[in-house]
Amino acid sequence: MNIIIYTVLILVALYFLLRFFAAINSKKISQSLRILLFIGLIAIAILFAVAGKFLLTLPLTLASLALLKLKGLSFFQLISLFRLIQTLRNSGRFSFNDNVVSNANTMTTSEAYKILNLNPSEKITKEIVNKAYIKIQKKIHPDISPETSRLSSIVNEAKEIVLNDIS
Repeated sequence: MNIIIYTVLILVALYFLLRFFAAINSKKISQSLRILLFIGLIAIAILFAVAGKFLLTLPLTLASLALLKLKGLSFFQLISLFRLIQTLRNSGRFSFNDNVVSNANTMTTSEAYKILNLNPSEKITKEIVNKAYIKIQKKIHPDISPETSRLSSIVNEAKEIVLNDIS
């Protein structure tokens, strides 16, 4: 029922807006649009000059990836994916600059639990590990986005380490 009311309100507002534009001189409309465009571009330039280093960071990059490649991710899934990447970057397991996966250092069990968002102090079963693994892999599997194949291999390694730890 609410959608019908909203549709009617939008159509009525659109009618009055179009009626208003029909009564205005076209030179006034074009001049107003030029001024509005100029002010908007100045505002965007100021925004990027002041907050550019914050706007062009990893969370915004992940958000744009979600829109372009990783279709269907919610805001909370983006946050958990960002936490996964931060955990891997802090442990030295992942870097955006390296194209080669470094297998020289092995992952510790605490890092593996952290990657899978599991608490090692709780009683963890094989089913819980598999659920956590599947939840992460749904977001970063290489079939969804080929750019995430390195992340997927690291999560696979974390799953194996946790399964070996609990058995």
